[in-house]
Amino acid sequence: MNLNSRTLALLTSLAVALVLTAFLALASSFSSQGFVIALVIVFICCFVLVHFSYEALVFREIKHIYSSLEKLKRQDFKKVESRSTFAADPLKKIKDEIYLIAERKQQEIDELRSLQMMRSEFLADVSHELKTPIFAAQGFIHTLLDGAVDDPNVRDKFLEKAARSLDGLDALVQDLISISQLEKGVVKMAKRNFDVAQLARDVAEQLELKAVQQEITIHVEATEPVMLFADPNRIRQVFTNLIDNAIKYGRRGGNIWVMFDEGKKKYTITVKDDGKGIAQEHINRIFERFYRIDKSRTRDTTSTGLGLSICKHIIEAHRSFIAVKSEVDKGTTLRFKLLKAK
Repeated sequence: MNLNSRTLALLTSLAVALVLTAFLALASSFSSQGFVIALVIVFICCFVLVHFSYEALVFREIKHIYSSLEKLKRQDFKKVESRSTFAADPLKKIKDEIYLIAERKQQEIDELRSLQMMRSEFLADVSHELKTPIFAAQGFIHTLLDGAVDDPNVRDKFLEKAARSLDGLDALVQDLISISQLEKGVVKMAKRNFDVAQLARDVAEQLELKAVQQEITIHVEATEPVMLFADPNRIRQVFTNLIDNAIKYGRRGGNIWVMFDEGKKKYTITVKDDGKGIAQEHINRIFERFYRIDKSRTRDTTSTGLGLSICKHIIEAHRSFIAVKSEVDKGTTLRFKLLKAK
């Protein structure tokens, strides 16, 4: 049975009262020597009672707190069961608060470590992505400076390659700026009513040449206007990245479908392909910056590796999210919802 401080004080007072009452009742029959002995006995009894009270109520709980602190130093957050007969509520609360604070601080430390790891990976990825086009352009220009500039054919060819490398570098920097602004929330969506079906057709036409090279057909399945209330320029960016990815990782002779399903307040927009698909272990990470399924980094050099991350942030800025479903060798489906036109 656990006793709180009030009950313990009551029992101590009762015990002291009983001892003093017995002493006073027998005091008249004591000799002078017996009186001294009785006084010593009463003193010892009171001392034992008071000492036991403090020991049980305060010092033992303080010892448990010190024991708990030792466990916290070892990052052992399993709470110690109190063996005390008495429950010192304030001290118990202090101990519980210590555990709570320690757990929160440890969570913060773990989060900081995770952020530090992500920061290191991000810096490594950015360094790699920046280095590739810079070194390429640098190599072409130095080759020209070493004498190749006198040959018109070599000069034009190398200048075109250097220009493409610098265009890729510019696209990467612009995407990094876009992601930074989207994450900080400083980019306001310029929402208005527009026909998203026509916008999807325009994007499909822009990417038609790239799709034809892979013998891929893009189907925009909408016979009537699909009116949405969103930022058309940002949604164009989403369609461009999603369809471009579907072409890039599609199979030769495959198909891409863009579909619109009407709901009560929103349209569900689906971009689906029958390409290579994504393994399950990669699905939850494809929206991370610079994350690549192909670790060898052999890829289309025109890609910045930030497209899907930008799509995610744009859709989240519209208070929605992108859902992914994919099977290897069967294709990938991406869905998100946007508000109907007002």
